[in-house]
Amino acid sequence: MSAEDANLVRRCLKGDETAIQTLVERFQSDVFGLCVRLLHHRQDAEDVTQEVFLRVFRSLKRWDATRPFKPWLMGITVNRCRTWLTARTKRPELVDFLHETEAGPPADDSLEMAREIQDAMRELRWEYRSVFVMYHERGLPYEDIAEAMEKPVGTVKTWLHRARLEVLDRLRRRGMISEVEHELP
Repeated sequence: MSAEDANLVRRCLKGDETAIQTLVERFQSDVFGLCVRLLHHRQDAEDVTQEVFLRVFRSLKRWDATRPFKPWLMGITVNRCRTWLTARTKRPELVDFLHETEAGPPADDSLEMAREIQDAMRELRWEYRSVFVMYHERGLPYEDIAEAMEKPVGTVKTWLHRARLEVLDRLRRRGMISEVEHELP
């Protein structure tokens, strides 16, 4: 698909509106999905997704056509999310509790477990959370994550392992899993 992406980028650089729309449509769900997982807020994710594509089109001429497009795009996405979170911590924010309130008690333990995992992920270091989301939820291979994060594959594997251990440790401390259940293969 790299040749197809390279052709699409060339058409975008020539101002082809159809190519621009195609590029956005092809990658929008990947970018938005990663933003939602890293920012934990749908509206912020929508805003950052728009920023990502603005940044992509401004930087498109600097993309190296010999390398895959998607990891480059995911790298921009991760960086935009990091910038957004940094800016968000520096400004006062209104409490938006309506999207956090439950309609009722969880129907089963899986909802509670999912909530605990989400809470554990929020506590992870930025790098660990980014790698965890890209690998487990976006299905990216180690090599693409390494390229997006601009780190060696070994570092990505280490961060992913540490992220898993921290999530499992929190689940164990909160009584969600027993000692035997959280052993990694």
